[in-house]
Amino acid sequence: MSRIDVACPDLGDFKDIPIIDVLVKAGDSIEVDTPLVTLETDKATMDVPSPAAGTIVELLVGKGSRVSKGTLLVRLESAAAAQPAPEPASAKPQPPPAAAPAKPAPAPAPAPAPAPKPAAPAAAIEEPAATRTAQLLVLGAGPGGYTAAFRAADLGLKVTLVERWSTLGGVCLNVGCIPSKALLHAARVIEEVHEMSTRGIVFGKPQVDLVKLREWRSSVVRKLTGGLAALAKQRKVEVVRGEAKFLSPHVIEVTAAGKSETIRFEQCIIAAGSESVRLPFLPQDPRIIDSTGALELPDNPGEFLVIGGGIIGLEMACVFDALGARVSVVELTPQLMPGCDPDLVRPLEKRIKSRYAEVLINTRSRAIAQRRTHRGRARRRHGRQERLHRHRQADAHQRAAHLCSRRYRRSAHARS
Repeated sequence: MSRIDVACPDLGDFKDIPIIDVLVKAGDSIEVDTPLVTLETDKATMDVPSPAAGTIVELLVGKGSRVSKGTLLVRLESAAAAQPAPEPASAKPQPPPAAAPAKPAPAPAPAPAPAPKPAAPAAAIEEPAATRTAQLLVLGAGPGGYTAAFRAADLGLKVTLVERWSTLGGVCLNVGCIPSKALLHAARVIEEVHEMSTRGIVFGKPQVDLVKLREWRSSVVRKLTGGLAALAKQRKVEVVRGEAKFLSPHVIEVTAAGKSETIRFEQCIIAAGSESVRLPFLPQDPRIIDSTGALELPDNPGEFLVIGGGIIGLEMACVFDALGARVSVVELTPQLMPGCDPDLVRPLEKRIKSRYAEVLINTRSRAIAQRRTHRGRARRRHGRQERLHRHRQADAHQRAAHLCSRRYRRSAHARS
């Protein structure tokens, strides 16, 4: 029996990482790769696996402890010594057995029937030639893809990560959760300044510089995506830019800027993410934007209509309301943020109804008409058809997955 001290692995530039869960206790019998503790950084949550099988002798950390590279986590006792292998049989020749008394020769046996010929092996699938190889190929560098790639690299696999964008992080970090939360923070500051005016602290009317606000939002995104690139480099995850399609069960072709290369892999994880769905009745008009376009903060939004009262649509509504736009929201289902607990939605609905121009639920968008001075949108509500007139519109009603059968990216169309 031997004792093994298990230490925190190299996690890049991160230090003082909190332990959010301890998954074993003293006396537990564990196998190789059994998760010991769970760490949480501002990029991901990850388990630290056991490097050997054995019994936990002592826990050296607890929930809430902070660790860095080399910090001892647990001490385990492992049966490392191998059992001695049995001695091989002696090579000395053995004396022949004593001759048995002679017996009459048996009658000759009938000739056996000829054995059936074995079936010809199936023709092997001819794999295309490849310029790179990987044990694990991950398609898509969003939160699902990069987390899987980093975890596999930590476990010793040779990993290739394919991403069509110039930066890692997918929709979430680049044009989703992170930039929207940055803008929501700015909107909340504006709201708090306004709320303090009734409590004896009065500031002047906010002067919004959209250029600087966009630059700040982009700097927040760059900081996080740059951190992911550093983590990939530290883990020796090979990052390949471009769009991919499968050439065979184990070969993929990646194309970027008119050039292509092929990658052979043993296993593949498809984490291709999603994209905004465009309603079929929407005309081509620069005033109609999706959630990605809304994050670019168009100049002078004026009256702002949001189709889709889910979380993405309401985030953008809150931002543009704080920036001075006159906001309206249209939602098809009976409540805002479909799927959320109605008790949680009611306070929000009460608040925004007092602030927004209109909040319409149980309302289906049917058509949009372009006009010289404004645009009208036909809606049907409680059996009546009405019209709204708004200067700019954000379509935030739905996202669709990138379908990944033969191609890494294939547009998905949803029914309106």
